[in-house]
Amino acid sequence: MSILLARLGAGSFRHPVVVLLLWALLLVGVVGLAGTADTQVSTSITVGDTSAQQVLDRVQAELPEAAGAQGTVVFRAEEGRVDQGRAAEGVAAALKAGVDTGRVVDREAMRAEQEAELRAKATESATARTGEEITRGLEGMGAGLLEVDEVLRNRSEDVAVQLALLATGQPPPLQPWQQEQLAGSGAPAPTSPAQLGLLLEDMQGQLDTRAEELAGIGTSVVELLAAPVEQQLDGVVQLSSRVQELTEADPAAAEMLRAGSADGTSLLLTSGQDPREQIEEKVDEQVAAVMGDLGRLQGGTSPAGRPLVVDGEQVPGATVSADGTIAVLQVQLTEQLDDLPAGAAEEVVTALTGGAAAAGLQAYPSDSLQPLEPPVGGHEALGLLVAGVVLLLTLGSLVAAGLPLLTALLGVAIGVGGAFGLSEFYDMTSTTPVLALMLGLAVGIDYALFILDKQRRLILERGMSAREAAATAVGTAGSAVLFAGLTVIVALLGLLVLDIGFVTTMAVAASATVGLAVLVSLTALPALLGLAGERIVSRRARARSRGAHRSPTGGAARRWAGVVTARPWLVVVAVVALLGLAALPAADMRLGMPGGASASAGSPERLNADLTAQALGPGATGPLLVTVERPAGTDSHLDRIGATLEDLARVDGVADAALRGTDKDGTLEIYAVTPEEGPMDPSTEELVHTLRQPEVVDGVDELGVTGLTAINIDLSQRLAEAVPVYLGVVVVLALFILLLVFRSLVIPLVATLGFLLTVGASFGLTTAVFGTATLGWLAGVDRPGVVLSFLPIMATGILYGLAMDYQVFLTTAMREAHVHGSAGRGAVAEGFAHASRVVVAAAVIMVSVFAVFVLTDDPVITQFGFALAVGVLIDAFLVRMTLMPALLHAVGDAAWWLPPRLDRLLPELDVEGSRLERAPGPATPDPRPAGSGEPEAGAVGDAIPVRS
Repeated sequence: MSILLARLGAGSFRHPVVVLLLWALLLVGVVGLAGTADTQVSTSITVGDTSAQQVLDRVQAELPEAAGAQGTVVFRAEEGRVDQGRAAEGVAAALKAGVDTGRVVDREAMRAEQEAELRAKATESATARTGEEITRGLEGMGAGLLEVDEVLRNRSEDVAVQLALLATGQPPPLQPWQQEQLAGSGAPAPTSPAQLGLLLEDMQGQLDTRAEELAGIGTSVVELLAAPVEQQLDGVVQLSSRVQELTEADPAAAEMLRAGSADGTSLLLTSGQDPREQIEEKVDEQVAAVMGDLGRLQGGTSPAGRPLVVDGEQVPGATVSADGTIAVLQVQLTEQLDDLPAGAAEEVVTALTGGAAAAGLQAYPSDSLQPLEPPVGGHEALGLLVAGVVLLLTLGSLVAAGLPLLTALLGVAIGVGGAFGLSEFYDMTSTTPVLALMLGLAVGIDYALFILDKQRRLILERGMSAREAAATAVGTAGSAVLFAGLTVIVALLGLLVLDIGFVTTMAVAASATVGLAVLVSLTALPALLGLAGERIVSRRARARSRGAHRSPTGGAARRWAGVVTARPWLVVVAVVALLGLAALPAADMRLGMPGGASASAGSPERLNADLTAQALGPGATGPLLVTVERPAGTDSHLDRIGATLEDLARVDGVADAALRGTDKDGTLEIYAVTPEEGPMDPSTEELVHTLRQPEVVDGVDELGVTGLTAINIDLSQRLAEAVPVYLGVVVVLALFILLLVFRSLVIPLVATLGFLLTVGASFGLTTAVFGTATLGWLAGVDRPGVVLSFLPIMATGILYGLAMDYQVFLTTAMREAHVHGSAGRGAVAEGFAHASRVVVAAAVIMVSVFAVFVLTDDPVITQFGFALAVGVLIDAFLVRMTLMPALLHAVGDAAWWLPPRLDRLLPELDVEGSRLERAPGPATPDPRPAGSGEPEAGAVGDAIPVRS
């Protein structure tokens, strides 16, 4: 490996323009791709096989109107109350402005639509019932008409008989019905045959007229019975009018009509009232009752605060605190933030908050309404500045110090640019490019530093030319860089076995950037060294190196090695005890997703969370969505829904329960459950598990629980379960790889033990800062919270790779000394003296790059930056440069022992580059004066053998 890498370095040194042109073309292509691609940065983290995510997917499929992003805007009056005057009007105006963007769900319109749908269903039902009543009435009227017709025929026969008798000179007596009719009219009784004849003829005419009217009514009844409901509603009005005229003219006929229907439904036909008016009255009563009940169910069992009322109308989604000083406006977007066009989310937030100041209000939107942008900005410049200073002190030349920065930026630009350019093909969270940036800068600078420092030492200590030293440095230090980089990549790609989408994306992006850092260090760096030539080391430095006899390399490092090896077991016990003490807080680690409550003090997200908790209780910042599935064909009965709400409200830890909606067929009911405590409180996690237990709601086997809080709880649990498994895989991997590289049994055990101590102490300190906040001042944390759910597993992989970096660079130097004849303890001291200086510089650079990200406002990136900075600090200075030398010194020559049979089986990787010196055609120092310029072709490059 060392010989192949040396040839690669020599070739890059000889042809710098070609190599750099290829990298430049790749950079231009990536920049072009990133500039033209439809960049997608996901604002949500999903794990498809968790219970909460599956429930959410069902809700979004059945109720698309509930699929949009949800959040709140909190309004606080600069003076006085928010529920009066222009302040209250300002809140209402803010909602209207948001709705006018077309991106905010219009709850008032939805309620009107809901009422219209309810009215349509009620009208349809009432119309059908009225049609049935009309049919029964028509049938009853038909029966009554038959009776009246028979009576009229009988009376007509009576009058005909009476007229016949009168014609024979025998005046007949009046029938009882005639006497009643005559008495009812108030006319005098006939006193002569002539008067009687006139009376009978008049009665006969009336009977004939009634018969005709009844015949017409009967025909209409028959036609209406055969007509559809809508025609019945129209026809019955006319029929009722005709019947009304008949009954007014003949009360007796009216009585007979009423008596003709046993159930009295013909009253509808004789009352004269329009049945449509009757339907509308019934529907109005029913809709008012249902909407009132629905409003109470949606209002909750124990609501905190009260609705905001402006001009006698409730502002949809607006709730006012008990003291009237805070208003919380719940907002739902029409889509998820990821699906909105570019700039749409900012437009919505501006619309919701833009008019607040004019109304005397302060407005604070929640983080869920704001798109997550990668927090890449000026913080990286600070890290690069620190790195530049360290590089200058280490390498002693502005040119040399600038090269690692340049190569690191090249690798990061291609890696992060590629991540953005390809983001439309996968879900990329805002954390993905930042993590790639952090790792890319850190390892890119470090890897280049290791090679540059090796070249510098070869020039100054062995008198090599820049060309020969560059090739040798790539063959030796480059071998360690290649192995270290591959170790980081393997550790990161090992995360793919978890099969968690966003973790896979972060791992692939980060590993690709690390891979680019390795390739740039092995090719672009020697090409840049080829352009710099002998100027890479100043004449003054060369002159000093040719001066008087120098003291052994690394005086300070030798003194430190002497300190830690003087009483090695005491040092081991002290370091283990110290790191064990630092790891203790990890026992209290709680995983979760930091929300607005974890944001920096004074930020809009933090104020939104704090004021919401103050106004409506801490649970209002993280409500749960609970679903109930009913069998198909089940009616959505409000009484049953009310009973479900009562069951939910009785669960320990529930502050309020309210109906949120049902699907169209009534098989899916959605409830909002407000916990008593906030989303990061342990009681809320316990509540989620309680709600998922059987028979929480009477008659329901299992409830679905979702919402951002439940999703985060499930995600944290899934990742927490994966950490021990992944940690075990990493430990086994570390033992195997280190066994291959260093051909030793002790060194892999020491390195792995150190890694476990690093991880434990890092997690403990991270918990003490972000979890319990005991050491919160270290990162500006002012309240207890949770540790980022995917931080432990990601940090485990990253810290493993970085820990192996330092292990490789230090132990390679020790093994090199051992291979060259130093005894066990001597090899430890000699290797430490040669490698510790550059490892210290590399660690300081890496810690600086990670630490500056603690200054960001993004709590996710802050935690990542802190955990990685602390992890590298602990691993480099306490584990690799204190614990490891002490342990290796304590075991002596046994540190390099390997069973002979295993020694024969394992391949020789030659990470320390010993084959370069054993190979034929060894390089010889350039005989010309240092600093005289580029050596002649063939004087150095040909010293690199073609074959091993």
